Amino acid sequence: RIHSNLTNPHQEQPECLYLELSSQNEQPSVPLHTSISLFLLSYCECTSFKVFLVSAKPDTQSSQSWKSQVPTSLAVSMVHVKDLPVLVRGCRLPAVLDETGRYCRAGLAVVLRHIIDRTCEADPRRKDAASLLGFKKTCLKACAEVSQWTRLCELSIPSAVEAHLRQPTNPSLHLPSALLNLEKTLGEPVKVHNDDKIQDQGTDVTQPQDSQSANGLELQAALAKLYVDSGAVLSTTIRESSDIRKVKTTELPQLEHVFAEGLYFTLTDVVLLPCIHQYLSSLQSHNASALSQLPLLLRWYLQVQEVPGVPRAAQACGMPLSTRKSFTTGPPTIAETQQSSQANQESLEMTMKEVHFVGGPRPTMTKLKESGIEAVFSPHPCPSWTLPWDSLPEAVNPTEGKMSDVRAARKRQQLNNLVAMVTELARPGDTVVDFCSGGGHVGIVLAHTLPDCQVILIENKEESLVRGKVRSAELGLTNIGFIQANLDYFTGPFHIGVALHACGVATDMVVEQCIQAGATFVVSPCCYGFVQNTLKFTFPRRSVCLSVSMYEHMILCRFADQTAVQLPSERRLIGKQCMGLVDLDRSWAAETHGYSVRVMTMEPDSCSPKNNMLVGVAGGGAGGDNYATQ
Repeated sequence: RIHSNLTNPHQEQPECLYLELSSQNEQPSVPLHTSISLFLLSYCECTSFKVFLVSAKPDTQSSQSWKSQVPTSLAVSMVHVKDLPVLVRGCRLPAVLDETGRYCRAGLAVVLRHIIDRTCEADPRRKDAASLLGFKKTCLKACAEVSQWTRLCELSIPSAVEAHLRQPTNPSLHLPSALLNLEKTLGEPVKVHNDDKIQDQGTDVTQPQDSQSANGLELQAALAKLYVDSGAVLSTTIRESSDIRKVKTTELPQLEHVFAEGLYFTLTDVVLLPCIHQYLSSLQSHNASALSQLPLLLRWYLQVQEVPGVPRAAQACGMPLSTRKSFTTGPPTIAETQQSSQANQESLEMTMKEVHFVGGPRPTMTKLKESGIEAVFSPHPCPSWTLPWDSLPEAVNPTEGKMSDVRAARKRQQLNNLVAMVTELARPGDTVVDFCSGGGHVGIVLAHTLPDCQVILIENKEESLVRGKVRSAELGLTNIGFIQANLDYFTGPFHIGVALHACGVATDMVVEQCIQAGATFVVSPCCYGFVQNTLKFTFPRRSVCLSVSMYEHMILCRFADQTAVQLPSERRLIGKQCMGLVDLDRSWAAETHGYSVRVMTMEPDSCSPKNNMLVGVAGGGAGGDNYATQ
């Protein structure tokens, strides 16, 4: 078994945090994702990482333009992009590489949450840092594909602000839709998670209050929750003050936003502050009149500055926060707030109208059949192929101690199908990526079966990926690496991409990643009902070929999920046909990029209700033995 180049030759070193330096007007500059990461490091006073600034230019060290934005308390080193470790080089920054060199965390939200975790591990007294993760510690935990907040904070607002900073005098960029969306959100009533109580510091919240005093109460309560005496740990024996009373939410007046997500300062505010600071500062210089259209955002910006630790961290990062006196406009009145929210609502028009699906898939299926289009499944090339499960190490077996025997048997059958295809296609030295890997059922089997290949597991859920890391350590695998990130944060080269039951649009994202890399793909789709138009994809992918509308395609997707074993056989058959048509659309989309694609059924077909498997090989032309035209 060869020694993997994924292994860090310097074992058990401190975790390394890699932040990007970009170039603007031939001078190195600090992009917003880096500014946000540095701000959080400063706010948390975190020193658990060895910090590297990554540049594509060799002479960055000699320039001084970026150094004022790096806290002097941080010891940072410079590294050229070509000298990055293999796993980090294959990811979009920011990224953290662990002590072993085999586990990489990439992407803004994932890295920021990890910084908070490390801060709290190093100093359990930092309750202010722990509270940044919010209710049930889920703040920015969901990936950008499924969470509007993560998408807004991680992608939309940083991108909009950086576009504005590149052209600050361009009128079309003064009020980006992402900023208007945030302004609208700040005007909506707060959604309180612990709806059975609210803490009132010395004021009866059930009594009517004017807007200004209510806002002061909320801010006071939020700051009181954040504040921690840095000199001593609060005693757990201290009882709540008698004037803190429990009240039903229905008895309370509507609560206004103090911070981005509600009453409490969270990681979302940390992400937004460097972005909004730079945006508002630019507006003051180039278009101060536009500030009047963002009264709630301005109020939020001023209130965030009252959080203990924020002014100190901002100063350390070279962010001179503008005070109330710096702006020509003050906090909005109630009338201004309502007027602003109404205007922004009219200008946004960002939310799609809810689509109500009526009827079944038969009219669409008939329409396609009359056009000579039917899904035809390719024969399975090796239907009886199986791994030698009885002789494999226990850690390879997909039981994890919690899986039932019946489910484990089906999982082994699914793995037989994918591993059979990959072993047929892989060559020594290839890199195989297991996208949406979960706990590593596919990737670990591949790494064990193909010791001459490098295998990388990519998964957004830390708990799942850690389980996979433990299993690979038990097996002593040296040709495996782990990346905790959204799958599109991986940008490295690879030869084969695999995904077992990637939900909804995730399957299309995996195929797109493979096409961009010129890699072979072996995927088994799942959750067809979650397929919907996104910023990246419009369905159907090949509308000219399928001659159906988005509405008709969505009906096919929803009925493609009707394949459960407890359903009547006729309905399951229709569901299977819908699956075939949806995957036909996917295969045709890949074939336009020069791929030869086979759509087949995994063997035995009872191994899963979602038993389709797509195998695409680059350079095969636009053949197509998986459909028929009359």
